[in-house]
Amino acid sequence: MHLGNYLGALRQWVDAQSPDAFYCVVDLHALTLQISPEALRDQTTDLLATLIASGLDPEVCTIFIQSHVPYHAQLNWLLECVTTYGELSRMTAFKEKSQRQEGYRVGLLTYPVLQAADILLYDTEEVPVGDDQRQHLELARTIAERFNNRFGETFRVPVSTHPKVAARVMDLQEPTRKMSKSISSPLGNLHMFDTPEVIRKKIAKAVTDTDGELRFDWENKPGLSNLLEIYSSLSDETPQQVAGRYTRYGELKTDLSELVIATFAPMKERYDELLRAPDDLYKIAADGALKASAAAGGVYRRAAQAMGLTSTG
Repeated sequence: MHLGNYLGALRQWVDAQSPDAFYCVVDLHALTLQISPEALRDQTTDLLATLIASGLDPEVCTIFIQSHVPYHAQLNWLLECVTTYGELSRMTAFKEKSQRQEGYRVGLLTYPVLQAADILLYDTEEVPVGDDQRQHLELARTIAERFNNRFGETFRVPVSTHPKVAARVMDLQEPTRKMSKSISSPLGNLHMFDTPEVIRKKIAKAVTDTDGELRFDWENKPGLSNLLEIYSSLSDETPQQVAGRYTRYGELKTDLSELVIATFAPMKERYDELLRAPDDLYKIAADGALKASAAAGGVYRRAAQAMGLTSTG
């Protein structure tokens, strides 16, 4: 996961965790990419460790792997049958990704419906998301409302929560587009567990501007404003307060590098520890899947019965 994932979503998840909170590694969504079985298994383990290292506590919340709870795929089909092609083809993520992929998979078009199933299965009240996921959350709300209108009150209609700053962290090299796992350049994407040397290098080379005036101004100074928002989100200050302390870009970048390193260092230590005991990680995931299945099963059966599907008794 990169810095944008952490600031836009993961940090919110940690703050919001409770016995009623569910978090999953979405391995089914990863199948929309051209990914080898070995890479998928490795990345599933990696993300599971990242979630826990970042502060999600399996003693407090439920952490599981998406494919270990079959109700996600089952509800996905029911929801696809009340979702229109037009709604899916208008999704910004689909339009952008399909232009970059020749012969894209159908799953690239329909995965927002699986996202809706991920959410609606748990009678979800709030979904902490980054700015780039607002459209997908709105689709989930639309699907839930349509289903309720057609088949009777079945799903809770969720709302989204967003961070006040850094809801959309931008690429360090191209600050007019968001930081991305798939399209950012190596220097534009700052991973949570990059080494201190790499973090310093990427931030030092981050694009700013040439006028030398240090102020928060997204319209005229997107690169600098991106760095100020990142800094402010990690220091609990406003971007304007951060900008007021500096007169040189280099000093800002140096201090930001050290702040990012200090933020992720304890998480990296915990992450490495977790990866040394993968069996313990998957025990956590297995226990989480049992809890998630108990919650999701009731919601799935409620939706299936509402649509007229028969049960086994």
